[in-house]
Amino acid sequence: MGPSGGLIPRPPPIQSYQVKRSTALRFTTNAAISQQITWANLLDTVLFTTSAIAPYDLFYAARIKRIRAWGMPVIGQSTSISIIFDSTAAGEIGDREVHTDSSMGIEPAYLSVAPKKDSLASKFQISNAQTAFFIECPVGTVVDILLDFQSDVLGNAVAAANASVGATVGIIAFRGLDGLAVATSKFLVPTSFVQV
Repeated sequence: MGPSGGLIPRPPPIQSYQVKRSTALRFTTNAAISQQITWANLLDTVLFTTSAIAPYDLFYAARIKRIRAWGMPVIGQSTSISIIFDSTAAGEIGDREVHTDSSMGIEPAYLSVAPKKDSLASKFQISNAQTAFFIECPVGTVVDILLDFQSDVLGNAVAAANASVGATVGIIAFRGLDGLAVATSKFLVPTSFVQV
């Protein structure tokens, strides 16, 4: 019994103990792009550096909310952007719809796309080599990807697919959308950020 004679309430259940983060990440392409982006690539965008060469993913799982891309043509030419959620792996099937836009003038080609609601591509996925989406765009394209991230509380650590070189130990760092280290990535993070 409590001091007033009533029952002492039991502690309420905790429904979500893991660390969650919804965020938009921005990248600028330094080359023409025509490639698949994997779930490992997406989770390798935000890293924790445990040594100068061995970064780990800060988060354990991610899901795509939306992708926006702006591609500017050279004056007198045209340019196109395409995005397809085209995974065919069990547990990660995309809607396979082709999203594309072209520009021939002073306005950029522009896409704002998301995997269809309740498609497996819109669900949380862990780091793996399966395709999250395909992107094709020209050099200088700005790509924003809106992601929901969540951590793991069961001790599962995931190393980044590619080593870094000379990273400062114990910091949060960023990596290009292709998962490659800064020296070879075709997707640059904003200039002032730490990219490893």
